[in-house]
Amino acid sequence: MIGRALALAGGLSGAATFSQFPEYSQQYMQRLGGAVDELSRQITRYERDAATVGLDLDGLIEQLGAEGDLSAMQAANIRADIARHDTLQADLAALEGAGPFMRAKLATHLGDRDIARRALETYKPAAPITFEGAVFAGSGFLGGWLGITALLAFLVGGLSSLKRLVAPRRRA
Repeated sequence: MIGRALALAGGLSGAATFSQFPEYSQQYMQRLGGAVDELSRQITRYERDAATVGLDLDGLIEQLGAEGDLSAMQAANIRADIARHDTLQADLAALEGAGPFMRAKLATHLGDRDIARRALETYKPAAPITFEGAVFAGSGFLGGWLGITALLAFLVGGLSSLKRLVAPRRRA
C-alpha cells in the first residue's frame, strides 16, 4: 500500500516536472535568439572597427594580441565572443523550427548554462493544456512511477517485490 502511494507520488512528480519542458524550451530558445542577436551586433562592431583601421577582423585580433597586456586581453575577449557566437548560432540553427518533441531530442542544444540559468530565473511553471504538454506529463508520470517502483523493489528485495508493487491484487 505504501509502495503504491510512493509510486503514485513519484509519477505525479514526474508528470509535473516533465510537462514543463515544452514551455521552458521555448523560453530558452527566445533567450538563445537574443544572445545570438547581441553577439552578432558586437561582432559587426568589431568588424567595423577593424575596417576603420584598414584591417579585417583576424588582422585586428592579431595586432591587438601583439600590442601588450591590455590589448592582448581585448583580443582574447573578441575571440571568446566569436567562439560563443558560433556555438550559440549553431545551437539556434539546430533548434529553429523544431517543435517540443524535436527539441527534447535535440536537448544537447539547450545546454548553455548562462542562458539556462536566466531562463529559469524568469520561468513560471504552469499547467500545460496542449497535446505536447500532455505527452510530456504522461512520460514524466510513467518515468517517475517506474523509477520509484524500481527503487522500492531494489530496497525491499528483488524482482518478486517489484511484481507485488505493480501487479493488481487478486481477491479470492
